[in-house]
Amino acid sequence: MRRCLIITGGKLDMSFAGLFLEHERFERVIAVDAGLEAVKVLGLEPDMIVGDFDTVRPETLAYYRRREHIVWDAHQPEKNETDTELALLKAQASGCGEIVILGATGGRMDHTLGNLHLLFPCLQKGIEAYILDSRNKLYLIDGERSFHKSKLWGNYISFLPLTEKVTGITLTGFKYPLFEKDIEIGTSLCISNELAEEEGRLTLRDGVLIVVESHD
Repeated sequence: MRRCLIITGGKLDMSFAGLFLEHERFERVIAVDAGLEAVKVLGLEPDMIVGDFDTVRPETLAYYRRREHIVWDAHQPEKNETDTELALLKAQASGCGEIVILGATGGRMDHTLGNLHLLFPCLQKGIEAYILDSRNKLYLIDGERSFHKSKLWGNYISFLPLTEKVTGITLTGFKYPLFEKDIEIGTSLCISNELAEEEGRLTLRDGVLIVVESHD
């Protein structure tokens, strides 16, 4: 499975990013506007640079313009899509089966929420897409999923409805199990669960869940 890394312009813990990238390999790297600053510090060589470039330093742009192999996808600031959405569209079109996004949280809340919603088209296309920061791993599911304690991002795992209603949720192997439970937007029932066993399993009948693996 080809993997794509997108680094966008939100707040990014560089210590976390450096450690994460020591153990991960990606076939494609896309830098998004101010995310190009982080790409430079991390010593990455982007395959593509996307954005309107209103938040990145001119000297950083000039540094990368000297590299002939990089594809530039430049846009005007007045546009319908965010820079991150444009990068995700490019990643989806590249044939990657997994997309990891860094720098998508920790700044403006409208961008954070918008970035979370941008995972939905990936889910529809069967692409695994994750938003990561030093404390959280966010993604969407619409069917069965197994979770392993040794692989979780932290001790806690929360489920929130993205669709108005999610029906038939069953949790096994969790500290707080459920059986055929329906939840709707406006509940905190499935926040801060934990695995009671090495492996937990979730099934649902209909709807889409936001999954947040996290630690304090």
